[in-house]
Amino acid sequence: MTARTPREAGRARPRAARMSPADVLRVGGSGLRSRPMRVFLSALGIAIGIAAMVGVVGISTSSTEDLNRRLNALGTNLLTVTPGQSFDGDEAHLPAGAVDMIGNMPDVESVSAVGKTDANVFRSDHVPEEETGGISVFAARTDLPETVGAEVTAGRWLNAANARYPAVVLGPTAAEQLGVRDPGPDTQVWLGDRWFSVVGVLAPNELAPDLDSGALVGWGVAERYLGFDGYPTTVHTRAEETAVNEVQEVLGPTANPENPSEVNVSRPSDALAAKQATDDTLSGLLLGLGAVALLVGGVGVANTMVISVLERRSEIGLRRALGATRGQIRGQFVCESQLLSALGGIGGVLLGIGVTTGYAAYQGWPSVVPAWAMAGGVGATLLIGGLAGFYPAVRAARLPPTEALATG
Repeated sequence: MTARTPREAGRARPRAARMSPADVLRVGGSGLRSRPMRVFLSALGIAIGIAAMVGVVGISTSSTEDLNRRLNALGTNLLTVTPGQSFDGDEAHLPAGAVDMIGNMPDVESVSAVGKTDANVFRSDHVPEEETGGISVFAARTDLPETVGAEVTAGRWLNAANARYPAVVLGPTAAEQLGVRDPGPDTQVWLGDRWFSVVGVLAPNELAPDLDSGALVGWGVAERYLGFDGYPTTVHTRAEETAVNEVQEVLGPTANPENPSEVNVSRPSDALAAKQATDDTLSGLLLGLGAVALLVGGVGVANTMVISVLERRSEIGLRRALGATRGQIRGQFVCESQLLSALGGIGGVLLGIGVTTGYAAYQGWPSVVPAWAMAGGVGATLLIGGLAGFYPAVRAARLPPTEALATG
């Protein structure tokens, strides 16, 4: 028996036809179209995980963007000076000239102050004195709104004319508790031992939250009628943006040169930033939960592909008998797995964008979903799909054609 030449051997064993990428996609997609409900449920598991991750990132980013906008509008250059404790543990007080001394600093744009009084404010003179409602009465300088960024939503602020008379401006919380909606000469509250006309109501102020639940009267009026001692309890200072840290370092010694250790200096915007950092920590936890959901979805895809291989053994055997190689079988099932995961990923990204948009609109935030989160979500699903489909694809490729046809 003569040996065959290499050319004859090549003729006896023809090579399998190569499949183009379009052919692989078409074959992989045919498996999904034949089982729509199973595909939907498997893709839903992936979509939930991706939606959770994109939603958490989007909501956190939207919250940060809202904070940045608020800080840009309110300013991060506001510093507050308050009295601390004296050496013997008693409550200290700021010097009466602290405002003027701070105002003489070269890098200070503006400065104003409020002083807390012992007076209480009531809707009428028949309310018991112990029912204060947590409303504080402050002596305020007329330049306070320019420094703290306070806005008047109704009426007007104290000016050189009405600040000399029994007139009061209420914070939003105080106005709500006192039932004041329309300030004017005929709207009065019982403050101290006399009636004060409500001339204005402030808008909420995040950098000076104490003013929200306060009643503010003129500085001279507080000294004349309310027994105010004239010492400021909070000095608000606007520093130049480029010199905030430098001003903060010397603000204590400037406000109280004799006892700088009895002065507390703070930056209100730092509290908002700290709150955002706390929210970011919670977002990290939620992001981890989303990753767990994505992993569960990947397990669901793997389970779907394993079952698909078992149910389609006859198809695999027929394709092998017609000349399909093991690599083509592997490619078919890996492609099918990735298509399934991609459907879940795209659906999850769209669902996450919808959740972010709805929640941001409810909170009044700008809706921001980073591009990296969307791309990362789809990329993660493709990775999950490749890993989930690898074992079923290898298992399908190893099935002998005769065995597959016999068990099909």
